[in-house]
Amino acid sequence: MLVVATIGSGLVAGAFAVFSLMVLPALTALPGAAGATAMQSVNRAAIRPGFMTLLFGTALVCLVLGGAELAGTRRPAVLTGAALYLFGVVGVTVLANVPLNDALAQLDAAAPGAAETWRENAARWSRWNTVRALAATGAATAFVLVPAD
Repeated sequence: MLVVATIGSGLVAGAFAVFSLMVLPALTALPGAAGATAMQSVNRAAIRPGFMTLLFGTALVCLVLGGAELAGTRRPAVLTGAALYLFGVVGVTVLANVPLNDALAQLDAAAPGAAETWRENAARWSRWNTVRALAATGAATAFVLVPAD
């Protein structure tokens, strides 16, 4: 389970990092609110079994792994990794990024002021997405640092 949590956390970290470092800057560079339309499409595409399994399957593994550690040897690195993933990735996703996605889904890209609304949404979304990327990186790092039994 530790290997699965490590790989899952690393893959999620990479996906979020690429989005913050390359995809979102490219979308916000598009004229007007064209980036909003593209991001709306990305948000719809993200809710598919592959990504959802990676994101929440890793969370489930972290939850089980962390629970087993609490009942067992309580290795700090495992507990740290599980907490980083569960709170820094899943918690931020549910409490910050999903509400921003929902707000963006309601945006009419052709409406007056849509471009400004999109850029404000994108800036907040990017900050929280970067938190998720760093938390997933921290989780993967913590799992790698778990001493061998």
